[in-house]
Amino acid sequence: MDLATLIGLIGAVSTIVLAIATGGSAGMFMNPASIAIVLGGTLMITLMRSSLANFIGAVGVAGRSFGNPLDKPEDLIQKFVEYADMVRKDGMIVLESKASEEKNDFIKRGLEMLVDGKDKSFVRGQLTKDTELMTLRHERGSDVWGAIGDFAPAMGMIGTLVGLVQMLANMSDPKSIGPAMAVALLTTLYGAFLANVIAFPIQQKLKQRMVDEALNNELVLTALSFMQDGGNPRVLEDKLSIYLDPVARAKLAKG
Repeated sequence: MDLATLIGLIGAVSTIVLAIATGGSAGMFMNPASIAIVLGGTLMITLMRSSLANFIGAVGVAGRSFGNPLDKPEDLIQKFVEYADMVRKDGMIVLESKASEEKNDFIKRGLEMLVDGKDKSFVRGQLTKDTELMTLRHERGSDVWGAIGDFAPAMGMIGTLVGLVQMLANMSDPKSIGPAMAVALLTTLYGAFLANVIAFPIQQKLKQRMVDEALNNELVLTALSFMQDGGNPRVLEDKLSIYLDPVARAKLAKG
């Protein structure tokens, strides 16, 4: 899993749990009815406004994004400078072994097309379409998680109203007031937790991942086109450094 996501999630949950534990028994914050209203209601409403494929795909996109860290742009630059030097000496066929070893599917497809002798416009067209489809998957996934974040507090409010109605309807029975009030308050808590600790952070992470992956793909496309043009490997590093942030660019120049 992406380290920042893991640390952030554990840190946020731990802070909330610690605050609950210092104030008394954690068991008082567990209420099956509240969980059913918020979690079940939120998921069902989100499913209703989405297609089943998009709903299931949102979980898959999030899982793949957090479980597969992206290549660092500076590492990609070093890799393609090496590839360009090999191609200049021995031709495109030398990339065949590199393609079979490549773990990044986008890079692997690009290298395979170069080895097969595909023309430049075909390679760029195919890989550009690949990036567009990747962007679409991430947008759909982030949209579903955004909907979960929007609906969770609303379901918490519905649960609060349900609890208040139950409490007011049974004011003559003091024993029923406590459980009804628990439902009223805990559904609001659960809704806020689901939205702000889970759904919205995942939505923002997917958007960030989409931008970073698209930039990496554009860097790869530029490097592949450069190799097809037979460019000098010494020039490639300078050409690709534009994709780095200023600090990383300065380090690369010094290196």
